[in-house]
Amino acid sequence: MDLRKLKTLIDLVSESNVSELEITEAEGKVRIVKSGQPTAAQVVYAPVAAAPVAAVATAAAPAAAAPVAEPAESAGFVVKSPMVGTFYRSASPGAKPFVELGQTIKEGDTLCIIEAMKILNEIEAEKSGTVTKIMGENGQAVEFGQPLFVIE
Repeated sequence: MDLRKLKTLIDLVSESNVSELEITEAEGKVRIVKSGQPTAAQVVYAPVAAAPVAAVATAAAPAAAAPVAEPAESAGFVVKSPMVGTFYRSASPGAKPFVELGQTIKEGDTLCIIEAMKILNEIEAEKSGTVTKIMGENGQAVEFGQPLFVIE
């Protein structure tokens, strides 16, 4: 299991009401347990084997995660990601993006899609106005609270 996928799983457990998550794949088993502190999680990773194997425990320290860079104070309303996932500007590859820079939108218009755990979530505009900045990169991972658009 790659570190990016592991970090995403830790973030999902940290931000949800789930207290424990265990995933078994061909190359190993991962168990994430939320500790008493709301921002920390314990990760236990052990290879899958027929005989009992000693587990390696690693505590995910809150300081280890890099804080999401906040943009300089922008004029207008900042649309932030409501979840961890993959950002998409259009419904399918090659399709026209939901919104373009300078486009006037209404409250409730779809701005983008964030894919989280194979579920496509449409992110809608909370305010009407003009899109003045697009900060999300198509196909890139986004964090909870990461700025995606500025609407003036």
